[in-house]
Amino acid sequence: MTNRLMPAMSFLLLLVFLVVVDDRVLPVRAVVPDGSMRFELVREHGPDNGGAELQHTRELLQRDVARYRMISQRRRVGQSARRKTLEQEVPSRGIDCVNETVSMDSPMISGRDYGIGQYVVQVKVGTPPKKFRLIADLGSELTWVRCHYDQRRPRHRRHGVFLPANSSTFTTIPCSSRTCKVDLMNLFSLTRCPIPSAPCAYDFRYLDGSAAVGIFAEETITARLTNGHEMKMEKVLIGCSESIRGPTLQAVDGVLGLAYTRPSFTATAARRFDGKFSYCLVDHLSHKNVRSHLTFGNSRGHSRLLAKMRYTNLVLGGAISPLYGVDISGISIGGKLLDIPRQVWAPNSGGGVIMDSGTSLTFLAAPAYQQVIGPLKASLSRYMRVNESVGPMEYCFDSTGFEGSHVSRLVIHFEDGARFEPPVKSYVIDVAPGIKCIGLLSAKWPSMSIIGNIMQQNHFWEFDLAEKKLGFAPSSCT
Repeated sequence: MTNRLMPAMSFLLLLVFLVVVDDRVLPVRAVVPDGSMRFELVREHGPDNGGAELQHTRELLQRDVARYRMISQRRRVGQSARRKTLEQEVPSRGIDCVNETVSMDSPMISGRDYGIGQYVVQVKVGTPPKKFRLIADLGSELTWVRCHYDQRRPRHRRHGVFLPANSSTFTTIPCSSRTCKVDLMNLFSLTRCPIPSAPCAYDFRYLDGSAAVGIFAEETITARLTNGHEMKMEKVLIGCSESIRGPTLQAVDGVLGLAYTRPSFTATAARRFDGKFSYCLVDHLSHKNVRSHLTFGNSRGHSRLLAKMRYTNLVLGGAISPLYGVDISGISIGGKLLDIPRQVWAPNSGGGVIMDSGTSLTFLAAPAYQQVIGPLKASLSRYMRVNESVGPMEYCFDSTGFEGSHVSRLVIHFEDGARFEPPVKSYVIDVAPGIKCIGLLSAKWPSMSIIGNIMQQNHFWEFDLAEKKLGFAPSSCT
């Protein structure tokens, strides 16, 4: 087993999606009537009682910080072995598409009711297809499921375990293949190869102590279209994880990888659905009966939001790879543009900004954080500050009588003139009954900034990979 750097995916604070499909199946290249494929999102949180909820918040923040460190480390070491992105996978509109009017659409729900800080999806894997609950993550390159491949080992005694022996379309990738030795190197494929036909193995290790060990394979994923039909996506790269450790992973059956790189699920789905995907994150405190959607292709919700949509450039590849970057020019508080050095926003100067569905809070590089936190604290000075420690968050207060109108509004300005104006609840957040905190964290400079999923909530986000642009609009997401 070789020593490798930390993996490109994380199970700290992620998205989890729920896919529901019927029994009608279409081949992947078939042209079908008007429709789309969409996923419903549910976010998982913790208990509602005061002390337990505060402790749960601390634990989630610790995982958030660990995830940020992992992303930063991956960026530092990734330059010498840059992974292949989707530049050639989604070159233009209409390439390998099922139909420009057809989309892949599934429910998304907040993870509050599952005891973890992610959004969750059910995906049908194998032939015949079986449902599995997966963590979905913009920062993850590999889709994997909890699996029982080695018949010599004791079988997992739980429902959400994939059994390759029961699937007619499961095909392992040989350890002697170029795919294993070269193409999957950045996904932590191992060098051991007892015989040429043995499966290509991987070993993921995480900064929070979590780990997933298994083998690479190709498998069929069955997806629902919004017109009610199904389609089979064949030869999708998946991981079959035999050994899994870590508390976050115990609540789910695996991970849906959505990073901008060839091995990810995005590589398979986006090129078939007009080179784009979108999601709308419900309030992070919503229960699982409140649903939104993850969509590959043209979202039906997009047409209702056309008048409100704003667009900005997506930064893809290069120093950002395999993440989704944006060009920011500055931040204003209460209508005043803050004095933040330009290099904070420049990927080639040690900075840069990414959109991340798997990190809950928003991290700002120290020069930006120092400028932002001051005026926000000043606008909250009428409320009594609390000394209760809430992890790394600097400023918390007694929220009795709180009015969002008292808070100076934060606006993120993009280089091309677009403005993102999140609601106050996205950066002044509830952490326990009667306690709110400024939901921003400082990152030691030089460092990348991250717009987390709480800051993204109650907005529709469309990632157009073909045109390299990001569209967004305020939305209730329901």
